[in-house]
Amino acid sequence: LPSPALWSLTQPVTPDLLVSPSSQDGDLGSECPEDRGNWTGRLDFLLSCIGYCVGLGNVWRFPYRAYTNGGGAFLVPYFIMLAICGIPIFFMELSLGQFSSLGPLAVWKISPLFKGVGMGTILIVSLVAIYYNMIIAYVLFYLFASLTSDLPWQHCGNWWNTELCLGHRVIRAGNSSLPINISNTVSPSEEYWSRYVLHIQGSSGIGDPGTIRWNLCLCLLLSWTIVYLCILKGVKSSGKVVYFTATFPYLILVMLLIRGVTLEGAWKGIQFYLTPQFDHLLSSKVWIEAALQIFYSLGVGFGGLLTFASYNTFHQNIYRDTFIVTLGNAITSILAGFAIFSVLGYMSQELGVPVNQVAKAGPGLAFVVYPQAMTMLPLSPFWSFLFFFMLLTLGLDSQFAFMETIVTAVTDEFPYYLRPKKASFSAVICIALFLMGLILTTEGGMYWLVLLDDYSAGFGLMVVVITTCLVVTRVYGMKRFCRDIHMMLGFKPGPYFRACWMVLSPATMMALLVYNIVKYQPSEYGNYQFPTWAEALGILMGVLSCLMIPLGMVVAVLQEEGTLWERVQQASRPALGWGPALEENRSGAYVASLAGSQSPKPLMVHMRKYGGITSYENTAIEVDREMEEEDEEESM
Repeated sequence: LPSPALWSLTQPVTPDLLVSPSSQDGDLGSECPEDRGNWTGRLDFLLSCIGYCVGLGNVWRFPYRAYTNGGGAFLVPYFIMLAICGIPIFFMELSLGQFSSLGPLAVWKISPLFKGVGMGTILIVSLVAIYYNMIIAYVLFYLFASLTSDLPWQHCGNWWNTELCLGHRVIRAGNSSLPINISNTVSPSEEYWSRYVLHIQGSSGIGDPGTIRWNLCLCLLLSWTIVYLCILKGVKSSGKVVYFTATFPYLILVMLLIRGVTLEGAWKGIQFYLTPQFDHLLSSKVWIEAALQIFYSLGVGFGGLLTFASYNTFHQNIYRDTFIVTLGNAITSILAGFAIFSVLGYMSQELGVPVNQVAKAGPGLAFVVYPQAMTMLPLSPFWSFLFFFMLLTLGLDSQFAFMETIVTAVTDEFPYYLRPKKASFSAVICIALFLMGLILTTEGGMYWLVLLDDYSAGFGLMVVVITTCLVVTRVYGMKRFCRDIHMMLGFKPGPYFRACWMVLSPATMMALLVYNIVKYQPSEYGNYQFPTWAEALGILMGVLSCLMIPLGMVVAVLQEEGTLWERVQQASRPALGWGPALEENRSGAYVASLAGSQSPKPLMVHMRKYGGITSYENTAIEVDREMEEEDEEESM
């Protein structure tokens, strides 16, 4: 009679859900470390990525960048840069996260010498999270202000208005009788933004923040409270919230688009937005702008993609998800341009001025120009509420990603202490960032926000992404990385991805970095020039994230033994625990390298679990065979 142990191995166990090539998402419950948590639904990950990538920049940066860089012709460099820089780096980040099931700090088990890259990422994300939530606070302020029958920025004559204020009805009446010179006038929406919401006249500059604006402070507190409640249970709660925050903006965008294109003069704006000026393509600036738009729009380098992918099952089809998210993000940006410029065309016709005089980018578009356009429409409070509600949902899911990145990174470093107290730790992080952001609620807070926006994720972020790309392809090795992807997805990345990772993506990003340094311009807000000490502080923010890399190297080298060169070599090799998180997903070199591993072959774990060999075990066997062949070649 066979022994009980052997008999138990030969008895097939009915699997909960067999993995097959046609269903590469795998079993959503059984494959992930339970104590870490994982996505609970099939669409959680995809919608979280879409929500993270499709943010405020799609609405207020892309349309403006397009029209200033050749209109419709801008789409040529935009899609080329998406193919060279966006899609490959996006896929690399997702692959690293999913393969290791680790956050942006712990993932550097791949090469402990470069753990400083993860530290730099966390510093950048923390700074961005501080000011990004302040923008959400402004959106909440306008959202509440829209709950009225008469929008407060519709007319002049309020206590915050000056003698220069001139409403659009006066301009329209003047245009029909006698032309009015509007060059020295200010719209009511602009004065509402600067003199009432910001109360910027109470500050003489960045060194004189003035008093806290308590209505803004309460909005900031509310935005942090919303964010905390949504990330309270990690991806289990935020993964459900994104079903609303990632999809609802599209409904509103379509409503605004339909309303926009039906307005008189809308064609003027759309023509202005899309008329191709192909001579712009000969300018290097246009190509750089396209690469920058891709870089920041997809959110590569911030750790959000890596964090989200780390909660996936091992065989989730991230290859397909990469194309869905990146192309969906590009199409959303183009659609947003139609929604924005159709309204700007109507506005330019109403005011009797060219479109380029009403078009702005950034906060100027969201909080001055578009709100002013809303006042010209019937049911203006309704359209205003819809617009700001869309901005709120766009901003929130990006903020979820920033917070999840910080919390996951730190809890993965100290799992025994922090994972059981993840909710409390998240609260501590939110409170700390709220307190740091209080300076942004002062009368001079906008100056600090501009400084953070210009420097926190500038050249520092590019250095982080370039280093990541070079470490994975040169230090860890392209062959090994492609083999890891083969283990996960059942196929190796093609020549397109390998060429981009090895040469095209790092070269493009290095060109971006050099361009940013050569074309450096000091920050400004309107006519205000920042003092030298503020510029130095901004540059220090960027440099600090870069300095984390050599600092991490020093720490890693000191932890090793031997001569300096031996220490560097040892620290650059993958750590013992590097590889798939679960024993049954480990094959070849990853066998028995997991802490506490008992099984000599993960294949046996699979057989015990499923009672047979699935399609992914075949892949594991192939990978093992490849490794053995390579070892034999090296020994010969």
